[in-house]
Amino acid sequence: MAALNYKHLHYFWTVAKTGGIARASERLHLTAQTVSGQIALFEESLGYKLFKRVGRRLELNDTGRMVFDYADRLFTIGEELEEALRFRPGGRALQLRVGVADAVPKAIAYLLLEAALAMDEPIRIVCREGKLDVLLAELAIHRLDIVIADSPMPANVEVRGFHHLLGESDTSFFATPALARRYKKDFPRSLDDAPFLMPGDDAAVRPRLLRWFEKEKVRPQIAGEFDDGALLLAFGDAGAGIFAAPSAIAAQIKKQYGLVEIGRTEAVREQFYAISVERRLTHPAVLAIQSAARANLIGNTAKNTRPEN
Repeated sequence: MAALNYKHLHYFWTVAKTGGIARASERLHLTAQTVSGQIALFEESLGYKLFKRVGRRLELNDTGRMVFDYADRLFTIGEELEEALRFRPGGRALQLRVGVADAVPKAIAYLLLEAALAMDEPIRIVCREGKLDVLLAELAIHRLDIVIADSPMPANVEVRGFHHLLGESDTSFFATPALARRYKKDFPRSLDDAPFLMPGDDAAVRPRLLRWFEKEKVRPQIAGEFDDGALLLAFGDAGAGIFAAPSAIAAQIKKQYGLVEIGRTEAVREQFYAISVERRLTHPAVLAIQSAARANLIGNTAKNTRPEN
């Protein structure tokens, strides 16, 4: 076997990691024909086929999986070296590339990211918002440093990653003053038949809310379902219905939108996670976010199911 060509090995690793020639070519900024040709040369130099074709897809064969394991360790260490060099103090601002899942309330995202902005070292935050699976795909190819989500790392996603619990919060219920006058008294019984704005299927808190409604024997009238938390808040602010949000941001919601907290419960808790490709968080800005989360989320619990007057 000839001396190992590390450029070809990197092309192979990228194809295996991204799931195909087309995605790898985008990542490598090369044409699909070039990537395919380089993979063929790599297989020829090794004397082994590394992929098998299943329908229109390429899958690693046994030899390919063995080569990928070695390549993954090699290039992961290389990326960690790049990260370590990027974190060195200097004239350039430290960069944090963070993805925020749609289901995470924007006020919670800001509450967490604010800690990074308060660092002594200059920092530049690049935020991306979207569906969790899309953000995890970006994380896998190192276009993001972390993803902030309302659930742990999904078991059915083929991405090498680790979740780190940042904190959790009780749940509060909000309404416009007009709706609050009708539904604040006798909470949570008052929610029965009340117009309610429900988080979408992707929100981890949705099944917890439904179980709590069932336990309390209340059946709100679902006036709308929203995948995007900001859109749900806009409808709530317009008086379309009552909605739930983390108690950790209750003061901000009341002050910014003039809404009324009609009740809260400890039985429904929202959790927030940082998902990374690192088993141990090392990015200085992420460590600042983790520290702030402990202060602002963990322990931020209500003593009863009613808000303070």
